[in-house]
Amino acid sequence: QVQLVESGGGLVHPGGSLRLSCAAAGIIFGRCDMAWYRQGPGKQRELVARITFGGTIIYDASVNGRFSILRDNAENTVDLQMNSLKPEDTAVYYCNAKGPRPTGEYVDFWGQGTLVTVSS
Repeated sequence: QVQLVESGGGLVHPGGSLRLSCAAAGIIFGRCDMAWYRQGPGKQRELVARITFGGTIIYDASVNGRFSILRDNAENTVDLQMNSLKPEDTAVYYCNAKGPRPTGEYVDFWGQGTLVTVSS
């Protein structure tokens, strides 16, 4: 089955850094678009960063220049390096995969989320 397992969340002070990682299984990773979304308290889920299977990257304006999305097609992982964190970055961060399974089925799949809290 498809699995996306996030790790790396936690509590960090403003200005600090965290690196989130998402390990994928059950998909043809190298043909999937991978993304990180987040949902802050009382807010809707929003796109943070996406990297397509072709390597095209987009960032939300609020994180551009502070966050970096990286994929490793050999390890089937996608990471989100977060620097200069702000309290407004506090959210549950979700990994998302869009693309084919070995069965040929197209999936749009979410991980369980990992909590990032930015607070002094």
